[in-house]
Amino acid sequence: MPHFITYFLLFSTLAISCSCFNTKNLNISKSKANSDWSLAGATWYGNPNGAGSDGGACGYRNSVEQPPFSSFVTAGGPSLFKSGIGCGACYEVKCTENAACSGKAVTVVITDECPGCVSESTHFDMSGTAFGAMAASGKADQLRNAGLLNVHYRRVECKYPGVPLSFHLDSGSNPYYFALVIEYVGGEGVLSAVELKQAFNSDSWLPMQRSWGAVWKLQDPFGLKPPFSLKLTDDSGKTLVAHNVIPAGWQPGNTYQSVVTSFV
Repeated sequence: MPHFITYFLLFSTLAISCSCFNTKNLNISKSKANSDWSLAGATWYGNPNGAGSDGGACGYRNSVEQPPFSSFVTAGGPSLFKSGIGCGACYEVKCTENAACSGKAVTVVITDECPGCVSESTHFDMSGTAFGAMAASGKADQLRNAGLLNVHYRRVECKYPGVPLSFHLDSGSNPYYFALVIEYVGGEGVLSAVELKQAFNSDSWLPMQRSWGAVWKLQDPFGLKPPFSLKLTDDSGKTLVAHNVIPAGWQPGNTYQSVVTSFV
């Protein structure tokens, strides 16, 4: 009889220990599943079914309304816009607290600045199109009427399948002042450095300066000699080289495209 009691107590102790261990593992798994989402505030601006603004502070012009952006864009508060460094970054944003929310995430690109969005540490001032896309079917107007929302967000890769990396030359560009906006940067979406190489110099890369937003510039008192190759470095340190992407005889205001789109 004593032996039976001993075995019973030992079995019960092991059973309780196993139950506690499994519960703990489940909690850890749940924590990991939610760990990549953070909290932010969200509002919208512009037309209810529009792109927010015409181009915005990143310099993408009317590209924000056209594919692949297709108005799924957002202005970012200071912590997202980062004085222009955040231009081109992609985020998933979703809402769950309002009755009109679908709980499904939409992907938006930083294309504008919201300097007054400082009430939360992170704030998305979304286009009316993107904001409404977070709503359940038929409830987009109801969600937009809510105004300010609490949302969850996370940084994601930018994906533009079938869309070439594009370089739109500033209308004021000339051989002594060369400026361009870089659009549809895949992967990280954000560039930390841009360099230019002239045709006559096969080894020397000249660093360009960020002018504003996604616009980069290079000034040379002696005049730059095309065709130009461009080397891009994203904010993870990966690079992409577009050889001779700006041809001899380039024209201000034109857009030139790269056959190379992947960073390595």
